[in-house]
Amino acid sequence: MLGVRYQSIRNLLPQVQKGADCFILRDLHSTPSSCSTQDEYQYIHRSKVPTMHFQKSLLRLPIPDLEKTCSRYLRSQKAILSDEEYKATENVVAKFKNGPGPDLAEELKKSDKANKHTSYISEPWFDMYLKDRVPIVLNYNPFLAFWPEERPGYGDPVIRATNILVSSMRFMHTLRDQILEPVIFHLNPAKSDTQQFRNVVKWIPSPIASYAAYAFKAFPLDMSQFGNLFNSTRIPMVNKDILKCDPKARHIVFMKNGHFYVFDVLDKDGNIFSPSHLHACVSYIANDQTPPPKHPIAILSSENRDIWAKCRAELVAAGNEESLNAIDTAAFNIVFDDAKVGTDPEKMYRTFLYGNGKNRWFDKSFSLIFTADGQTALNFEHAWGDGVAVMSYFNEVVKDVSEKSRIHPDSFPANIDASQYVRRLEFNLTPSIEAAIDKALQKYDSNTGALCVDVLDTDIFGKEFCKKHKVSPDAMMQLGFQTAYYLQLGQVVATYESCSTSAFKHGRTETVRPATLETTSFAKAVSSSQPPSNSELRSMIIECSKIHGNLTKDAAMGQGFDRHLFALRKLAEARGGMLPELYTNPSYAKMNHIILSTSTLPSTAISFGGFAPVVRDGFGVGYQIQDNRLGIVLSSYPPHRDGKGFIECAEKAYKIIHDVLSKA
Repeated sequence: MLGVRYQSIRNLLPQVQKGADCFILRDLHSTPSSCSTQDEYQYIHRSKVPTMHFQKSLLRLPIPDLEKTCSRYLRSQKAILSDEEYKATENVVAKFKNGPGPDLAEELKKSDKANKHTSYISEPWFDMYLKDRVPIVLNYNPFLAFWPEERPGYGDPVIRATNILVSSMRFMHTLRDQILEPVIFHLNPAKSDTQQFRNVVKWIPSPIASYAAYAFKAFPLDMSQFGNLFNSTRIPMVNKDILKCDPKARHIVFMKNGHFYVFDVLDKDGNIFSPSHLHACVSYIANDQTPPPKHPIAILSSENRDIWAKCRAELVAAGNEESLNAIDTAAFNIVFDDAKVGTDPEKMYRTFLYGNGKNRWFDKSFSLIFTADGQTALNFEHAWGDGVAVMSYFNEVVKDVSEKSRIHPDSFPANIDASQYVRRLEFNLTPSIEAAIDKALQKYDSNTGALCVDVLDTDIFGKEFCKKHKVSPDAMMQLGFQTAYYLQLGQVVATYESCSTSAFKHGRTETVRPATLETTSFAKAVSSSQPPSNSELRSMIIECSKIHGNLTKDAAMGQGFDRHLFALRKLAEARGGMLPELYTNPSYAKMNHIILSTSTLPSTAISFGGFAPVVRDGFGVGYQIQDNRLGIVLSSYPPHRDGKGFIECAEKAYKIIHDVLSKA
C-alpha cells in the first residue's frame, strides 16, 4: 500500500553485502551546498545538480521473461494452494504459456518499445486507482505520523502547523526552482555522496547523466511523481477520476470544524511570505469560532466515486466551482482537528487514517492533520504516486523543522489584519446535495466504526539482533507474520509486501510475496507437537531470510510476476472476448485476494503509520523494526478477523524466532 519500501535497491549490483536490509530516504539526499543569505529563507537548500538532471537517462523498467513470470507465479501459488489446487493451476499455466501468453507478451513488448518515454506499468497502474469506484478512505489512503514534538511549547498546534507550513513551502519552492537535490541511492556514500561527484555529474548531459552516476555506484531514482505532490488533487468523475494540478497557484487550504479557509502563502513574485505573516493567518484560522456547518460537504470526498462525481457536478451547477477550484489547486491541505489523542496509538491511528469525516478532504494529494494536543500526521491520496515523493518531502520537512524552526513559543504573529488575507469558503447547497451529505455521514460512521485496531510494541528483538545472527530484519518481520497466521488459523494465505521500482523511469511498485514454501515449512514446524531440533529450525530461518532477500531483489529489479501478469491481463481485456483461463481460474483470484497486506516504514522520522485491510477478511499490517524494538499496527474488520488474537500469535512467533537464533 504505502509503497515506501526501498531496501532492495541495495541489490542492484551483485557485490552488495548480504544482510543489508533497508535504507532511509532522508539519507539519500546528498549534503547540499550552502545556501546564500538571500536564499536562506526561500529554499530548503540549493543543489548543484538540477533536480530532474537524471530523469531523461533513467533505465527503463524491464519486462520480465514470460517463462520466468510463470515459474515465479507457480512457486508462490504452491505455498498457498492445496496439492489438488496446485496441480490444476500447473495445467492452467501450461495452457497459458503454450496458448495466448506468448502473443500477449509480444504485444506488451511492442507497446513498450513504442512508448519509451514511460514504463509498461505506468498507465494501467494509474487506471487501476482512478477507475476503482470504492471510497478512497480506508481503501487507499494511508497515513504517516510524525514523532511528538519534544521541545516545550513547540507542540502547540498553531506553532507546529506554522513551522511545518514554512518548511513545506521551502521544500516546494526548492522543488519548483529545480534546485532540490535529486533523490539518489548511494551504494558507496564515501565515493559518491561527495562534492566531487556533484561537480562531475552536473556537467554530464541529462540524456546520459544516470550512466555517469552508475559509474560511481550511485543510483538516481525516478522523480516523475514529484510534479503531483503540490497544488494537486484527485477529481471524481463518473467511471474514471482524473488528476488535476495547477503549479501556478499560490495559496494553501486549511480545514477547521468542517469549514475551508484559503490564503496565499506566496506573494505576487512567487516568494514565500514571512513566517510571522503566515503565523498570523494560521492563528486567525485557529481562533475562528464559526460553528460547524449543518451539512459539511467534506464528507462527500469519502463517498463511492461515482456518487461523489455526480454530487460534485451538482455542486458546480449550483455555483460552487470557484470554491471547489480553490480547494483543488491549493498547495496542500492542513487540518485542525479538535481531538486530543495523547500518545494512545489507537486514537492516533483512527484520527489520522480517517478521523472526523466532516473535517477531511481525502482527495487532496496530501493533508497534514494537527490534533488539539499537537500530534501530527500526513494522510495522502495514493493514485498520483507512491513513497519516493512523499518520503522525500516528509524527511526533508522533519529535518528542516528540527533545525530551523521559524516560529517559537514566544513568537508574535505579524501585526496585520489577517481577515484581509484569509477567506472562508462558502457553498450553496441544493436539497438533494444536503440529502446526499446526510446519507454519506451515515455510511461513513458505519464503515469506519467497523474497523478494529490492535498494536504490538515489543523489545523481543530488533535490527541489531538480526544483524548479529546474519538474517534480514525485514525477512524476520515477514516470517513472524506467516508464523502468527499459521499459529492462529493453521493456514497460509496470500500476502502482499510493497517494493518500489523507482530505480527505473516511471517505475511504480512491485509485489514481494512473503508467503513462501520456506516460511510455510517453518510455521508448520514450530506449530508441530514434535518440532525439529533447534539447529534445524535455525537453518530454516536462515533459508527463509535468503529466499526473502532474493524475492525482494527480484521485485526491486522489476522481476516480480504480479505487475507483468497484471499488464498482460489488461491487454487481454482490451481485446475483448474471453479472458485466458489463467485469469479466470480460482487460484488467480485466491492469489490476489490479499489477506495479509503489509508495508514497512523505513524512516526514523516516522513514529508509525497505517492503512486498512484491502479485503474485508484481511489484515492491514503496518510495521517497523528499529535497532532494539519491533512494532506492528494492525487493522481488521471483526468478526471476519480477530486482530487481538493475531497480535498475540505474532508476539509468540517473534519469541520463537528469537529463542531459536539465540540458542544457536
